[in-house]
Amino acid sequence: MRRALGLFCALMLAACGSDRLPQLELTGTALGTTFKVAIVDAPEGLDTDALEANVVATLATVDGLASTWRDDSELSTLNANPSSDWILVSAELCDMLDRALSVSKTTGGAFDVTVGPLVNLWGFGPDGPVNEPPSDESIAAALVSVGHDKIEADCDAKLVRKDVPALYVDLSGWAKGHAVDELAALLDQTGLGNYLVEVGGEIRVKGHNSEGLGWAVAVEAPTTSERLPQAVVRISDTSVATSGDYRNYFEYDGSNYSHTIDPRTGRPVAHNLAAVTVIDPSTAYADAMATALLVLGPEAGPKLAGELDLAAYFLVREAGAVRETTTTAFDRLGTQ
Repeated sequence: MRRALGLFCALMLAACGSDRLPQLELTGTALGTTFKVAIVDAPEGLDTDALEANVVATLATVDGLASTWRDDSELSTLNANPSSDWILVSAELCDMLDRALSVSKTTGGAFDVTVGPLVNLWGFGPDGPVNEPPSDESIAAALVSVGHDKIEADCDAKLVRKDVPALYVDLSGWAKGHAVDELAALLDQTGLGNYLVEVGGEIRVKGHNSEGLGWAVAVEAPTTSERLPQAVVRISDTSVATSGDYRNYFEYDGSNYSHTIDPRTGRPVAHNLAAVTVIDPSTAYADAMATALLVLGPEAGPKLAGELDLAAYFLVREAGAVRETTTTAFDRLGTQ
């Protein structure tokens, strides 16, 4: 269900001005992608080595919980368990799963943590790429093991139950955003007031950038040929995530097949909604909702976002151009 990077961080700094505040950057790889932590005007005496170690440890913890690419992760262990009885899990994994399932219910299954078999079938999961679309029969067979109503979580008891033993949970549409939120919590506990955290394109910011302004984040234009900004949003103390159909896909017989799979049909999205950006205090929620709204399409997506009073920005392909649509909640932010 998850997808190419639709956001790229544009710090929008002036060229080497002497009045710019100092900025510390930590970068690396984790969760199968890259991460960046930018800290502005860090306090004197900050132990950067210890901070970097804590950042890496935090990301490793999330990976150990929710990776579908690691056989030894807790989520992989859950997926491999053939039982339909209640299974004891950690409080952390149960909370992630329960919160993600609530988004599945809110969106009528447009975001679905059980979409994993379909992601793999279409060549976008741990099983590796495919050269052509799967057959209708293969899709129908995979759909038998897909559905957010086929898994339950009782987090008071730290228990999870799969109604279908073969159910395969994929938290990739939640985990990167969750990792960003965990890093932000770490920075808050360290007493840092101005920072940007980015993991795999999901971003959370606090305070101001090195110019003393809100952080500027560019929303990428929906084109496969080059990376250009469609718009720039300036934000503070919130998160932003984008889901798009234009980076991760494969081509077969003249058609492009997006990595964003509609869990309800078992097939990649095929409408003209190219990308959705969501701004919300929770990066994980913004991440999941961006995916759901993209799946829902150019009419149902904005409608649901409006009903939820969600700050969302839509890019729709129309007659060779791109139409921009925003929700009232997005307009209220005054981000552009």
